[in-house]
Amino acid sequence: MAELPRAQLIHIDVDRRLGHEWDEWDGRPLPNQGNYDSPPALYFVWSALTLVLLLGVVALALFLLGPRLGALNSQTPAVLWSALLVAGSVLWLWWILLLVSFLAGRSLLPERLAERGPFLRLMRLTSRLAGRFGRRDWVENAAVKVYNALAASRGRKVGQGELLLLIPRCLSKVTLDGVLGIAGKYGVPVFVATRGQLARRVIRERRPRAVVAVACERDMVSGLHDVAGKIPVLGLTMTLPSGPCKDAALDLGQLEQWVRSYVV
Repeated sequence: MAELPRAQLIHIDVDRRLGHEWDEWDGRPLPNQGNYDSPPALYFVWSALTLVLLLGVVALALFLLGPRLGALNSQTPAVLWSALLVAGSVLWLWWILLLVSFLAGRSLLPERLAERGPFLRLMRLTSRLAGRFGRRDWVENAAVKVYNALAASRGRKVGQGELLLLIPRCLSKVTLDGVLGIAGKYGVPVFVATRGQLARRVIRERRPRAVVAVACERDMVSGLHDVAGKIPVLGLTMTLPSGPCKDAALDLGQLEQWVRSYVV
């Protein structure tokens, strides 16, 4: 088994400093011991609700402003309603193709529409809506699973030095040893991202062709929004038995499967 250079570990920070995504944490144990495992169907339900709400708000605005707009130009309301109908139809067609792609295990959309711009924006909006009802982490867990399924279906291959493994500072010692063992086995460089800015910087400096990232649901969704639009990413979420930013655990088998799928 190949060994990782000691320099790969210099970014580990053992202090417990919460990221801004957990500013509201009150110190109490997290629900279900920090395990937010959810079926992918949950994301499709909440994303559909998000689209309904978004289109509904626009329709309500047009309904309320219609008389004033009509006073300026009698054709304006009809044009705007037609545009909303077309935009809504396109959005729902795209959403249905996402669902069919997930069920088929093969993306029917180009990458820029399936795992990048529109998908990431809808993921962010859906997270905000779910957060209003206290379901943010569960919905984000499901969203990441959907994203991974679409991204993994493309079957990309890269060289060992072209894949970067990003992990957080909050892994338990046992989990960290397991991650480093996998990285050493496949000769993949590891970077411990103590902050999102450092993660983005190391990606700019190393310029990997693909990334396997480990983070909690909140940081993962934020990170995908920043990075996935530029390079291929697979994201693995964690369980947080001791609360955020301490002694986190993850599925090492899934991590190895994704690393192996890229480099073997």
